[in-house]
Amino acid sequence: MSSTAHPGVFVSFEGGDGAGKSTQSRLLGEWVEREFGREVVRTREPGGTAMGLQLRQLVLHGEDVDPRTEALLYATDRAHHVASLVRPALERGAVVITDRYLDSSLAYQAGGRELGMEELRDLQMWAVGGLLPDVTILLDLDPALLPQRLTGAPDRLERSGEEFHRRTRDAYLGLAVAEPQRWTVLEANRPIDHLAVQVRERVAPLLGSA
Repeated sequence: MSSTAHPGVFVSFEGGDGAGKSTQSRLLGEWVEREFGREVVRTREPGGTAMGLQLRQLVLHGEDVDPRTEALLYATDRAHHVASLVRPALERGAVVITDRYLDSSLAYQAGGRELGMEELRDLQMWAVGGLLPDVTILLDLDPALLPQRLTGAPDRLERSGEEFHRRTRDAYLGLAVAEPQRWTVLEANRPIDHLAVQVRERVAPLLGSA
């Protein structure tokens, strides 16, 4: 099932923690509002809704859970996020920019946790009713640089170790290779302004004339 046709524009940012997703999503949103006058909805996963905030606390800062439970918690958050916030915004023509989407589960749970990729893909696509982003920006970062880019106490995923994060990065890059029409891979270590320009160049054709 696929339901990607909508009057809005859907952009997702992916990558490891500390890669700069929040910064780039903010800069993109500000540019879209300023240059195109479009409604922008910025959100994140997990935690883009009130229920999502509770699930975020459970999955990132609660007690340890097994990988399948973790994957189901993320899918629960994503299903509610799409039904209550993302899809309604796209249907009214907004530009939705999300910090993480279903590809995070494929990278972290299938790659990092070594669960089955196809099973997880089927679960995620069912949870979101087939809704995929129009473009996905991967901010690629060497996991060895993760500790120096994090602020605050690390969450459960951030504490998972370098090998976990290397498997996650490899999964991300594999997803990008498999679906090049949707993905754009950028080096997260580049200057913020340089990355912002590259992001704009990728998204601008989806927005029409200012």
